[in-house]
Amino acid sequence: MKGKGESRERDFRDMKLRGEMERAQDVVDISDEDCWDPGRALSTNKTRKHSDTFNDSSSGFSSVQESAKGIDAFPADGELIITSVSLLKRPKHRYRISFGTYALEIHEDVMIKYRLMKGSVFTREELEEIVLADERQRAYIDALTALSRKMRTSYEIGMRLEEKGWSKEIAEDVLKRLREEKLIDDAVYAQEWAQQRVRSRGKGKMWVRHELRQKGVEKPLIEEALGMVSEEEELNSAHGLALKKWRSSTGELQDRKRKTGAFLMRRGYSGSLVSRVLRNIIEQEGLNSTDDEEWEE
Repeated sequence: MKGKGESRERDFRDMKLRGEMERAQDVVDISDEDCWDPGRALSTNKTRKHSDTFNDSSSGFSSVQESAKGIDAFPADGELIITSVSLLKRPKHRYRISFGTYALEIHEDVMIKYRLMKGSVFTREELEEIVLADERQRAYIDALTALSRKMRTSYEIGMRLEEKGWSKEIAEDVLKRLREEKLIDDAVYAQEWAQQRVRSRGKGKMWVRHELRQKGVEKPLIEEALGMVSEEEELNSAHGLALKKWRSSTGELQDRKRKTGAFLMRRGYSGSLVSRVLRNIIEQEGLNSTDDEEWEE
């Protein structure tokens, strides 16, 4: 029953993640204020001539230089009026917002949130806030892309965002959002990782503890996750591995014990568990051993 519950929880998280990605990538073609009228059909927006938004000579857009794109080029004083809004072919779901000879490229979610429509008026300070919001949105999409491949820890997503060049502040904002949306949860990750590694991969708790530390999971969460793996589960996992190693080993009894015990220790099983497993195997095989040495951690 517990396995089915974990499966349903993973399925729910995967569905939520796909929904978040679809929401972040959903296309809404908005060129000017008329497109915000719910009575207007989307097909009407799509039939707007390219020259109305992209090459409108009256807006002076054709004279926009690459150096004029970006908030740093905008005048610090006065009001800035949006003269055109155009959908870019690449990257997907991004728009060029033109203010005469100045322009910004913004994700459509940000454009909708701040109502960046033709004729709207903004100050340089307001646009700086919008640019920051756009950076957060782009970083968020980078995080969703990483999560779509497999479940990850907060640390791993943070490192991914750092590799993409996002600042620490933006990465922290994205991680906070992902936690709130339950798209990352280090506690759940650690629990599922520990169960899977012990049950299916033949790893001991010591090995799993080391792996989770490398993934940046906090110590209390690691210990909580390992505590949910029963002693019997770990013992069964170790016994199955040890029996295969034992039967493939050659030599005297002590040699086989040494080889099998060392093998289990390398897999991350504790010394006390290794000793217990070896005693069980020797008894199972009907052998006698006068050596009851305990394996050290």
